Amino acid sequence: MNAEEVIARFKEAGALLNGHFILSSGLHSSVYLQCAIALESTRSAAEFGAALGKHFATSQIDTVVSPAIGGIVIGYEVARQLGVRFIWTEREAGRMTLRRGFQVRKSERVLVVEDVITTGGSTRETIDALLASGADVIAAGSIIDRSGGRADVGVPRVSLATLDVAVVSPDECDACRRGDQAIKPGSRKT
Repeated sequence: MNAEEVIARFKEAGALLNGHFILSSGLHSSVYLQCAIALESTRSAAEFGAALGKHFATSQIDTVVSPAIGGIVIGYEVARQLGVRFIWTEREAGRMTLRRGFQVRKSERVLVVEDVITTGGSTRETIDALLASGADVIAAGSIIDRSGGRADVGVPRVSLATLDVAVVSPDECDACRRGDQAIKPGSRKT
């Protein structure tokens, strides 16, 4: 699956949206990727997972870990393709931690998978939590990198497609200055 096919799948599913959006990072953007819609097709989720998994097939991964919620579907699919276990993280008191009950062994080889990387914040927080638990984080992967390749998560990473989409703080947002209504996808208009 090449980058053009990935973007085409998002467009066909109605998962690549244009407008004025507030991202989960709090930044604003004119483009939003509604991954849940792109991944609601089990066929597409499996194909994205297989394509991403191919990049790590020889990496001797023990476990795939994803930050909840966005990466869970694709993380599961990559783990399934690689034949390894899958776990996820969650925010507890504002800090990314392994989901209750999950553990990693010292030096366990881990791949962190996210649906979309914008700033790399959730992926980096997940990596930090894993390193603090003694894991050996080998790499990170995502379906789409919307940072244009600029997000640094501290380990090598792979994305099936890369978009160079401007993201800005609310005080630098031209749409906000014009008075355009911002939408926080999955939430209410603000």
